[in-house]
Amino acid sequence: MSRISQCFENLKADGQTALIPYVTAGDPEPWVTVPLLHALVDAGADIIELGIPFSDPMCDGPVIQKACERALKNDVSIKHVLEMVKKFREKNSDTPIVLMGYANPIEAIGYEKFAELAKQAGVDGVLTVDVPPEESTEFRTIMDANGIDTIYLVAPTTSTERMATIASFARGFIYYVSIKGVTGAAALDVAEVSEKMAQLRELTTLPLGVGFGIRDGKSAAAVSEIADAVVVGSTLVRCIEEHAERMDELPAAVAGLLAEMRHAINARDLASA
Repeated sequence: MSRISQCFENLKADGQTALIPYVTAGDPEPWVTVPLLHALVDAGADIIELGIPFSDPMCDGPVIQKACERALKNDVSIKHVLEMVKKFREKNSDTPIVLMGYANPIEAIGYEKFAELAKQAGVDGVLTVDVPPEESTEFRTIMDANGIDTIYLVAPTTSTERMATIASFARGFIYYVSIKGVTGAAALDVAEVSEKMAQLRELTTLPLGVGFGIRDGKSAAAVSEIADAVVVGSTLVRCIEEHAERMDELPAAVAGLLAEMRHAINARDLASA
């Protein structure tokens, strides 16, 4: 059983919802990423999504685009990201790490080499947002062989037929994009998301995570009522940007935001127990 599957199984047994923060590796400086990851775990993160900086993050809004720009100014490459994961693993062998990014940096290394390096570093899952599931057979096969979960996105516009295809390919969990558009866009519609969750649950037994549009404890708690995991990114990355000139304060500030969401989710989980 993968670290991701074990994490969800443990949370389910305890009646808890997973909290998954996203941050971009190397933003605003490479040295702050690993301390930030540890701070997020201390604040209640169950799984961490670590973004691989990319020059054209087309699915991301301006907040995460700027984060990628800051990281790339420091020449942060995919190999540097894997080194950060390896460093994180020196003190934390339990919290799953999912790398999130685009195909180009991975293809530049080669699928086999990437999988080998990712496995050695302690990566648990990979989400490549611009690789259609139907075109991912080679990638998925290589990741499977190295014990790395391939995670896929489902959008509000995804047909039931295509959801079934994605469900058959996915490993670890399925990431539902709660709003149309890029990250950091409009507010989410919980009722609409709930309908999609019901459709997905008829097609898979995998945990379902919901991201995009989650900005505070209230929205995190609302999503936790209908999903197995709450994914939060732009709000945290915006906080990182605000503290880019005060990096000694950055981990605690970002962790404080996540802790607020963790508290709200836990209160909701307890109330529904």
